[in-house]
Amino acid sequence: MTGLPPRARLGTHEVANQPDLPGDLNLWADDAPLREAVAREGGQEGALAPFGATLGRVEMREAGRLANRHPPELVLFDRGGRRLDEVHFHPAWHRLMAEGLEAGYAAIAWEGAPGGHVTHAATVYLMSQVEPGVCCPMTMTYAAHPTLSAAPDLAALWQPRLAARGYDPSIRPVHEKSAVTLGMAMTEKQGGSDLRANTTRAEPADGHYRLVGHKWFCSAPMSDGFLTLAQAPGGLTCFLVPRWLEGERNAIRLMRLKDKLGNRANASAEIEYTGALAFRLGEEGRGVRTIIEMVHHTRLDTAMAPAGLMRAALSEAKRWCEGRVAFQKRLIDQPLMRAVLADLALDWEGALALGLRVARAFDDPSEEGRALARIAVALAKFLSNKRCPVVVYEAMEVLGGMGYVEDTPLPMLFRESPLNSIWEGSGNVICLDVLRTLAREPLAVEALRAELEAARGADRRYDAALDAQFARWPGMPTEAEARWFTERLAVLLTASVLIRGAPGAVADGYVATRVAGERGQISGAVAGLDEAALIARI
Repeated sequence: MTGLPPRARLGTHEVANQPDLPGDLNLWADDAPLREAVAREGGQEGALAPFGATLGRVEMREAGRLANRHPPELVLFDRGGRRLDEVHFHPAWHRLMAEGLEAGYAAIAWEGAPGGHVTHAATVYLMSQVEPGVCCPMTMTYAAHPTLSAAPDLAALWQPRLAARGYDPSIRPVHEKSAVTLGMAMTEKQGGSDLRANTTRAEPADGHYRLVGHKWFCSAPMSDGFLTLAQAPGGLTCFLVPRWLEGERNAIRLMRLKDKLGNRANASAEIEYTGALAFRLGEEGRGVRTIIEMVHHTRLDTAMAPAGLMRAALSEAKRWCEGRVAFQKRLIDQPLMRAVLADLALDWEGALALGLRVARAFDDPSEEGRALARIAVALAKFLSNKRCPVVVYEAMEVLGGMGYVEDTPLPMLFRESPLNSIWEGSGNVICLDVLRTLAREPLAVEALRAELEAARGADRRYDAALDAQFARWPGMPTEAEARWFTERLAVLLTASVLIRGAPGAVADGYVATRVAGERGQISGAVAGLDEAALIARI
């Protein structure tokens, strides 16, 4: 790199009307909605500011591009035919993992300082803008921490290393490492989301268990261990399966890597347990109840990541509009383009604000806080992920043909946009979980209703919509109406958060278009928004 600019005067033409490439950015300082929400929800601004500045640098964005351009490689055997069952990654992957883990991605929620989960959620949001694939192993490492409390001896060995601010990808048993990562392997071919249909067997042996079976999806197969489910003599049970043992590799065979639509930098695998040593977490027969704590925490991240993807896509769209002229006017000054950008900004602002409010509920140790976290994380995950592909696609279209080209990050963001809706409970599963939680947990009903009622009196349109929700569904809806019911609850909860904390242009615009429905069916089919205020916040 010489620092000299590229040539714009070419033999056949002069390059003009192309926006300048972005230099170093600051993902914290340049994001007013993030800073406002973190302050409002009690996050650790001092931890996020340097991380946002680091991630915004050109070299970090280039690392994200390289990690996607050079996907992981499955290496089954060494040159002599001995089994390795390893996945090899580009150095850019390791660079990003180290940056995230050393900044506290997996640790900060468990270090005891106030606002740990809010800060963690904001870290997910920032990392998702640069390279979302590395979020998968870091998220599971964060989420596994509380689940290990079901086995105190295992917790004493694993929890300090899961919450260490460091990255150690070496192939060594856990007791020889200062920092470890943990993955998950639950899904089987015949069951999918129906985990009780799992057939992997857990046979008591050597004072612990040996597992035999196949897992259709194993997330982050180079992790130092996995949480998994298997049928023990007492029923479906949760186990910790270490990847590496003392002097040998555990009996875990990598069958193939999944050829995925997106999440290219991250490895997902099919694996077989062929007598793998496993340690029980919780009682036999209570596997789902044990592992659900990990699922609950991963859902926070799947609710937060789409806000980061939307932010990254909208930033690219706005930058293009500011640097591109069409029909003698900058795109950013075209009335129709402004309507589109302002409308898309509301989806992003809503997802960001709701995600961090949900994270504050994770920080609340009271029974009411835990109840709100259980129901609100499902609502946030459902709505934000349903909006994410739409926002990213519309941002792609803003760039025209350039948005469809891999020279920009839009194709990567678009491929990534469905993932978090599918991971840890697809749309229908989440809606059924919402109905189940509200039917079984009166405290969750009370906590959610209190959160909705807290915004009453500030906007008559919101008040009317809230009354209509309670009138339409005085009790539980039918299963066939679960998506309608869940969507409206999530929209109202988002509106409540924005009414109480966001600037007037954001709250008013969200209520008018999402709550009152003063809009068409597609992005940009709106009128009356404070476009200048909304676009300025992108």
